[in-house]
Amino acid sequence: MVESSHTTPRRADAAVRTRVRIPLRFPDDYAAPADVYTFTGLVDDREHLLLALGDWESALAGPDAPLVRLHSECLTGDVFGSERCDCGPQLRESVERIAGNGGFLLYLRQEGRGIGLYAKLDAYALQDAGLDTYEANRALGRGDDERDYAAAAQMLRALGAERIRLLSNNPDKAEQLERLGIEVAERVPTSVHLSDFNRRYLESKRDRTAHTIDLTAA
Repeated sequence: MVESSHTTPRRADAAVRTRVRIPLRFPDDYAAPADVYTFTGLVDDREHLLLALGDWESALAGPDAPLVRLHSECLTGDVFGSERCDCGPQLRESVERIAGNGGFLLYLRQEGRGIGLYAKLDAYALQDAGLDTYEANRALGRGDDERDYAAAAQMLRALGAERIRLLSNNPDKAEQLERLGIEVAERVPTSVHLSDFNRRYLESKRDRTAHTIDLTAA
């Protein structure tokens, strides 16, 4: 099981603060417009973003729930293209899949599974010495996964998305959202983004925290 500092469910309201249209373009030239939302009243007071993609309004109103990705910020992977994780490719894949279906990508300021950027890099140094990603967190006195998705649930409710299809390999995300009052109608796995540098990382997520990752098909 995942060790974490998850708190009890919270049902406080959040409100939309700003909505702005931003044209997204990725290094491979894939482009999609996004309606980017900011919020007031988030329980953790962090500057999380919600990107509404594709025909999300029809997805909300129709019989099929909108496709939603909770993506935790990863500076090394999302911005610098690090191959030690699969975050950058998952972000790129998620934007395209959500844009094609209609839904939301929540960009959550939870670097390093909630331990922060510097601690994540400290954990990388410990991984270089032989520990896996979870052992390294514990050696730093941190939890396996310290992320709390209460703010994500608030953001979804503020847009009227109380029933979703969740694009994720991580069962903890679905379990937390359900406890927080968001119905997860379906869990949709992402693709497996295997590199020469992240195999042990992906194996650890599969074996220790039951991520739905099939490395035999990668």
